Amino acid sequence: MSAHSGSARVSNPPPVDDRKELLSWYFYDWANSAFSTTVVTVFLGPYLTSVAKAAADAEGLVYPLGISVFADSFFPYMVSLSVLLQVFFLPILGAIADYSHRKKQMLGFFAYLGAAATVCLYFLQGDNYLLGGGLFLLANLSFGASIVFYNAFLPEISSLEKRDTVSSQGWATGYLGGGILLAVNLVLFLNAENFGVSEGHAVRISMASAGLWWAIFTIIPL
Repeated sequence: MSAHSGSARVSNPPPVDDRKELLSWYFYDWANSAFSTTVVTVFLGPYLTSVAKAAADAEGLVYPLGISVFADSFFPYMVSLSVLLQVFFLPILGAIADYSHRKKQMLGFFAYLGAAATVCLYFLQGDNYLLGGGLFLLANLSFGASIVFYNAFLPEISSLEKRDTVSSQGWATGYLGGGILLAVNLVLFLNAENFGVSEGHAVRISMASAGLWWAIFTIIPL
């Protein structure tokens, strides 16, 4: 992904359908898919629910910002809130991505913001459910924002006739990367005692590993 000039949308465009450029683009899917598989799909929901239950009153309620919510429903509420915020913010970022000459910098900013928030999930324990909810919101919003800028590169690096194929290959690369890390983390979780850690600690290690994976492999497209 090459640098862009402010005087034109693309002053020095990357080669179209260049193997090196496409491979670099694929690797951001490889990087960020660890967040969606390890964190969102598998580990965070049950773990954050257990943390919220530890903070709940006798009726099973927690009170984020003074609003009563059943502890079992806290994570689904956070997912819904993050989607609502994305509906508001992502179209704005999409318009910026269409005309910005700083797409790479914006991709890096949101990728590393999301990765940092994900790594910080390692510190989620006890009854601090608000920390978990806040970090998830930040990570998920950053994930969505980074994808906006990631997708904005596709028309610049791929010809129209190959665009669907390139997009599918990016998705497949992400699926593979996310699946590999998830498999490793499941081995850790299912054998936590053998590794000398509790299940909760194994979950926190797994979530932090997704953030590190996201951060490390984001170096390639940048």
